[in-house]
Amino acid sequence: MTQKLALITGASRGLGAALAEALAPTHHIVAVARTTGALEELDDRIKAAGGSATLAPMDITVPDAMATLCRGIHDRWGQLDLWLHTAIHAAPLSPANFVAAKDWAKSLAVNATATSVLIPYVAPLLGQSGKAVFFDDKRAGDKFFGTYGATKAAQMALAHSWQVETEKTGPRVEILEPAPMSTALRGRFFPGEDREALAGPKDEAARLLPQILGTAD
Repeated sequence: MTQKLALITGASRGLGAALAEALAPTHHIVAVARTTGALEELDDRIKAAGGSATLAPMDITVPDAMATLCRGIHDRWGQLDLWLHTAIHAAPLSPANFVAAKDWAKSLAVNATATSVLIPYVAPLLGQSGKAVFFDDKRAGDKFFGTYGATKAAQMALAHSWQVETEKTGPRVEILEPAPMSTALRGRFFPGEDREALAGPKDEAARLLPQILGTAD
């Protein structure tokens, strides 16, 4: 396969879906998410624009599923050029002394533990020349964001450690901070916010794409 290959975890909606469409002209997309219908809609849009995708309706919190996914990528293509990790769980806002155990457990599983499982699975596919991209959202310490902020910060700590560990050996690890976007995730946090004042996911994907591809000035 001569076309480059991009794995996007959390590809069914929001920034993940927008990045999948933005990369599709130059990359075959391996799109991972739990929602089959949303993945199929993404596939339709990619195909309509002349691109191609492989859909992987999987739960990133299931280690065996992620092992199967990465083994399948290895067996079919042998390598990855890009991994974009946009999957995230947005727990309900809550004071720290009222955090629900189920919300904490799910946030930890999606935002932190799954990342710790995926990095060692994906790293061999990226090799020395591939690139992994993570997306920061600095909510740690904000009031009512205890569950989301703490588990997102744990994800970013893993990503930052991997970034400095691989500076000389590869793969390259990049951490970007998207602008506030009119996504369902943000809507859960700020339901009364003026969404017209926010960036659209497609516009933000277009802004971030040069940094992801290494073509920014």
